[in-house]
Amino acid sequence: MSDEILPAKELLDFMVANAIYPMYSKKGKVYLRCSKKCLLTEERANDIVLQLNINTAYECEKLRGKIKRMVAERKSTRPIKEWVKEERPREMLVQLGAENLPLAKLLAIILRTGKDGMSAEELARTLLNRFGSLRGIDSAPISEISKIDGIGLAKAVQIKAALELGKRFFKEKAETKKKLNKPDDVIGYVSEYYAPYLRDKQKEVFSVILLDIKNKPIGNVEISRGSVNTTIVDPKEIVKVASLKSASSVILVHNHPSGETTPSSEDVELTSRITYACDLVGVNVLDHIIVGKNPGDFYSFAKEGLILN
Repeated sequence: MSDEILPAKELLDFMVANAIYPMYSKKGKVYLRCSKKCLLTEERANDIVLQLNINTAYECEKLRGKIKRMVAERKSTRPIKEWVKEERPREMLVQLGAENLPLAKLLAIILRTGKDGMSAEELARTLLNRFGSLRGIDSAPISEISKIDGIGLAKAVQIKAALELGKRFFKEKAETKKKLNKPDDVIGYVSEYYAPYLRDKQKEVFSVILLDIKNKPIGNVEISRGSVNTTIVDPKEIVKVASLKSASSVILVHNHPSGETTPSSEDVELTSRITYACDLVGVNVLDHIIVGKNPGDFYSFAKEGLILN
């Protein structure tokens, strides 16, 4: 920028474009704060202060508020690549770390682009407002997500892929566990490996964890999918998969779509039949975990004394 005197409107536009704010020091001096380093020399900053013709803290605050509002308006109508560099999501992630970014900025990085009149970050906020949370987005079908104006099929798929990577991360973490000896070990494994997938299922899913002689997981097998409140499980199928993998023990896992983890009489009876069938071939049933809706909602048959080992 040259040093010529700018008309009031052009000066204001310049300050908005570069996020330059008038400040008032404790010593009663007006100065400028700019997000772009080396944009203003001290001499140029003093010239702008003179052009602004503001002398009090109140005048500074009033103009600063106006500039902030105009910066916000520009963000919502201009692509992120035209934002002040320090406020762009990708640059902020590099500078501050992913863990320090607001959720909308992280989603904006996944979305990459917005739509006419809406930045990727504003589109991300629209998405969060529509579904309420990442969990809500994860539970929604792609067809529903892609209905949002500006999302479409490609962006919906990108979002689903990112959420699935998060789940896979927890599955990897679960698979590093050496042994599942106690009910709390089992609950910890299930919370990482199964819960992200089962908490919001609308139907019951019944799976089995296969373990070797040292109680180390060697496989996970889905046995069946049922209705809202029941699933049909054949104990012979569990015996079969345990035999094929040479498993010494098994852990049963299923979800309750209602969110209530207390076992039904059918759950107790089924567990008894599976335990009996496994005993016949020398396979031990260590536990049966029921997964509810919230992070801490698990019911362990072994912990509650319904399975004895």
